[in-house]
Amino acid sequence: MVSEALIARCRKEEPKAQYELYRLLHGLMMSVCTRYERNEQDAVAGMNQGFLKVLTNLDKRRPEVPFELWVRRIMINTMIDTYRSSKERKAQETMETSIDESPAVEVNEYLRQMESEAFAQLLDRVPDMSRKVFNLFIVDGYSHAEIGELLGISAGTSKWHVSHARQVLQRCIAQLAGKCVAKTAYQ
Repeated sequence: MVSEALIARCRKEEPKAQYELYRLLHGLMMSVCTRYERNEQDAVAGMNQGFLKVLTNLDKRRPEVPFELWVRRIMINTMIDTYRSSKERKAQETMETSIDESPAVEVNEYLRQMESEAFAQLLDRVPDMSRKVFNLFIVDGYSHAEIGELLGISAGTSKWHVSHARQVLQRCIAQLAGKCVAKTAYQ
């Protein structure tokens, strides 16, 4: 928990206070950034960029908003802004696979036992765009309309990406749980 006294010292631009704040928030900021960026160096760069935004906007924070939630929102927005401005970004990820119509696989018991780090590794198997949309919708609570606005896609495309990410995760979890899953036919 970050104290208001530390925040006040950071507003005065005290380097020791800024470093202390960075150390306190490092875990939170990295967990957000690594959900949106697979490459660790890019995640660290995004985290540092977001932390700079935190420091430069401390006076704009509304006191009724918990500090950690405010920082988390800045990190998410920074990672989305980075994604949007990326010159290597594809116009939109194509739908390379058809939607799997196989029967639902029961994986809830395995999920209950899975640690968050293991789930993060599974999430790395999801294609980039679907992973970003999945994180925004499932983890961060954005609506499909908000995601569409943030990423420049339609709400329907956002829904498809969430569905696709779930299918990929279900197949991966089922394989890990030792269950057979029918392979999707690619066209």
